[in-house]
Amino acid sequence: MRHGGVVGLLALGTLIAGTAAAQEYQVAKRAKLGGEGGWDYLTVDDTARRLYVSRSSHVMVLDADTLQVVGDIPDTAGVHGIAIAAELGKGFTSNGRADTLTVFDTQTLKATGEVKAGANPDAILYDTFTKRVFAFNGRSGDVTVVDAKTGAVAATIPIGGKLEFGQTDGKGRVFVNVEDKNEIAELDAKGMKVLARWPIAPCEEPTGLALDAAHRLLFSVCGNGLMAVVDADTGKVVATLPIGAGSDGAAFDPTTQNAFSSNGEGTLSVVHESAPDKFAVVQTVKTQRSARTITLDPKTGSLLLPAAELGPAPAATPGQPRPRPTVVPGTFALLVVSR
Repeated sequence: MRHGGVVGLLALGTLIAGTAAAQEYQVAKRAKLGGEGGWDYLTVDDTARRLYVSRSSHVMVLDADTLQVVGDIPDTAGVHGIAIAAELGKGFTSNGRADTLTVFDTQTLKATGEVKAGANPDAILYDTFTKRVFAFNGRSGDVTVVDAKTGAVAATIPIGGKLEFGQTDGKGRVFVNVEDKNEIAELDAKGMKVLARWPIAPCEEPTGLALDAAHRLLFSVCGNGLMAVVDADTGKVVATLPIGAGSDGAAFDPTTQNAFSSNGEGTLSVVHESAPDKFAVVQTVKTQRSARTITLDPKTGSLLLPAAELGPAPAATPGQPRPRPTVVPGTFALLVVSR
């Protein structure tokens, strides 16, 4: 009976895992938001149930449950990302054109300070382990580290290269994609220094990065249509999987053990982790062209992807050799992808 019970439990576990992988995702809702500006990253504050969406020169603040606009944070020139220190009641935006971070009160949404960063701060995160904010500067190739309590710059960590999205394990390690070097840099969050640089070939031009904290795995999505699964302790590439074109964002859901790549071509790649060394693409969801960034709502398990209708791209210039297509006014929306 004892052995039969174990076998039964194993079978049940396999069935549950298989069901989680098999349940198909689809676009369940399109919330039309309109408004001006392009977009980049978006962040869910699960404590306050707010959703922050970057919009070039300002940040839209939504109720995470109703997707109704409840506020706005202005004067964030070239904003890329938003980091929330919920326990401190503070938020931080990375303002790429101003080379600054805006500090704001999460209750009032009013700016309370400004921090000088490196050149073109892009992705940004809050690390609960050190209570520090890490802003990844895409042009100067370094990381501005800020004491979240005081707003003072604690250090600048030189890395080199075009820094993209980062992740923290909450235990003293921070990871960041280095797009033009095809690698992931591992940082000591407490010592504020680089510990390792991990090549992730055959992945090229990594941008979005997600983390399975329980199994110590990083999911890096790359410009050549691959997702690299990387051991977060050794830096070893344990698997690569095909994803759609134009990926810029990644997410991981620990409940379903699914990793996601949001692809600007208009698809969402779903990769299931059935074991720490077994991965498979289980679905390609049709989304919308331009839906290239993503975040997971931990309460609902839904994926949130901003998108808009696109017009023709402007003429190339020496300063902008690969201009992005124009955004059709009034078409900005949020896609809710769920099972």
